[in-house]
Amino acid sequence: MTLKPSWVASANAADHPFPLNNLAYGVFSRGDDDPRCGVAIGDMILDMRAAEQNGVIDLGDTALFELPFWNDLMEEGPAVWAALRNRLTALLAQDAPERDRVEPLLVPMDGSEMHMPFMVSEFTDFYASKNHATNIGTMFRGKDNALPPNWLHIPIGYNGRASTVVVSGTPIRRPHGQSKAPDADAPTFGPSRRLDIELEMGAIVGTGSEMGHPVTVAEADAMIFGYVLLNDWSARDIQPWEYQPLGPFQAKAFATSISPWIVTRAALEPFRTDTPPRERELLPYLQEPGPMLYDIDLSVSLAPENGSATVICETNYDQMYYSAAQQLAHHASSGCAMSPGDLLGSGTISGPEKHQLGSLQELTWGGKEPIPLADGQSRTFLEDGDTVTLSGVARGDGFCIGFGTCTGTILPALPDPFSR
Repeated sequence: MTLKPSWVASANAADHPFPLNNLAYGVFSRGDDDPRCGVAIGDMILDMRAAEQNGVIDLGDTALFELPFWNDLMEEGPAVWAALRNRLTALLAQDAPERDRVEPLLVPMDGSEMHMPFMVSEFTDFYASKNHATNIGTMFRGKDNALPPNWLHIPIGYNGRASTVVVSGTPIRRPHGQSKAPDADAPTFGPSRRLDIELEMGAIVGTGSEMGHPVTVAEADAMIFGYVLLNDWSARDIQPWEYQPLGPFQAKAFATSISPWIVTRAALEPFRTDTPPRERELLPYLQEPGPMLYDIDLSVSLAPENGSATVICETNYDQMYYSAAQQLAHHASSGCAMSPGDLLGSGTISGPEKHQLGSLQELTWGGKEPIPLADGQSRTFLEDGDTVTLSGVARGDGFCIGFGTCTGTILPALPDPFSR
């Protein structure tokens, strides 16, 4: 597929993240105006509430853009998703006959504040990159027992907290928690000293499933509305003390950041690619009918307070062992009901080389190998004032599909609320 030209000139640059091929969905505001849904096109945003009120967008009897989130559209299902995409493409294409109606509905992206693009119903995080799972398992259990016995058979996951999923740019407060030093007799409570990142993709469930009714991988794929960048912040000193026997809890519950633009499954279709060869044959309900991953270049940069940014990781979403569709199918396989607005974190995305590792825990091998930064500093784990930025882009012939960025700056921990 090649670039689809638009009358919005900035959308036609080969390296611009928001061409007509993309049509990413977000929620924005300007000044004192209320937040509303918007579509990214070049360096502009199409105001969807105004477009619907003016009759430029008409998808039926129900108003879908009165509220500042995309859930109402998501619940309508794939046929309406496709109808909207076709209408937007017709309105914004280079020779669009209705340009005069649409142009007044565009506002500059510059100066707009971005908000959560959808209401998160529930959040599940997975552990589905073989390179990452092998590295973490080696640190905790040794090389011979790096992967749990079930890892090559099912996508392992845990239920997280929807309440602390926040949009890019939201500051992240260093969490308190209970941890235990290896040579200590008892745990202590205090601020995390080993604060980490996890480079992930987030899949957004658009249409739900009924309790008691599993879905196939193909059905799960069709249920996915779109994707965002996701950083599942992690407290590595809290995690090993608490996670036995039930898995991560407070070490992950304090914050998860997502990028503000939803890139739809339709926009990513040209970039589909296969998951890697299976070391063990999967059970039939997890087998894929076709390519279910996407070729998306991903990177992470870290900037100290008042310092310049250093790229610390470059990898690709194609490194995942399990696709989002497989994760969703497994989630529903017990009869667990899935809901519109459910968010599935891919798990940390790590490649085989050191520069492709998607967490500081791996990059520094548990804090033993500090990462040099551009200004002469180094890091093992995050310090107060550090800003982390995730970026992602799928590259086509003369165009690219971008996600924007997912950023967060670390704030100091609050004073211990339990000290006397």
